[in-house]
Amino acid sequence: MDGYETAQICRNGHTITSSVETSPELMSKYCSQCGASTITTCDDCGERIRGYYHVAGVISLQEYEAPSFCHSCGKPFPWTVSKLEAAKELADEMDELSQEERARLKMSIDDLVASNPKTEVAAVRYKKIMSRVGREAAASMRSILTDILSEAAKKALFG
Repeated sequence: MDGYETAQICRNGHTITSSVETSPELMSKYCSQCGASTITTCDDCGERIRGYYHVAGVISLQEYEAPSFCHSCGKPFPWTVSKLEAAKELADEMDELSQEERARLKMSIDDLVASNPKTEVAAVRYKKIMSRVGREAAASMRSILTDILSEAAKKALFG
């Protein structure tokens, strides 16, 4: 039968398994990478986290990526919230920027994660502001955001 399996993901975004139904032996209560507890459902609405899309008779080689938002209620998953908070904290540490630039960067981060009409504007703003900070800070920000950026933002920022 075709359809989504359930994924189990730790609260920091590490995938434990993308196939709970067919491989329950891979499940664990805690993440072996970071020790965080794991979830299989959205904290807000209780809907199962979409995992591997199973098509009968087809083997997929595509790597599973943990979703940033719940497909049912649209709320960000815990790992998305944590990464957004970390990115905004890092923005506050960028002494090269004015207070206004830090505020604009933090505001842009939300639009980079959720694909919307402001994503392109946020990408331009992000590039402009990040050109004013050191390579270390820019690399750290990129590392935090890469997993949760929308596809549109990834294309606009990194080609």
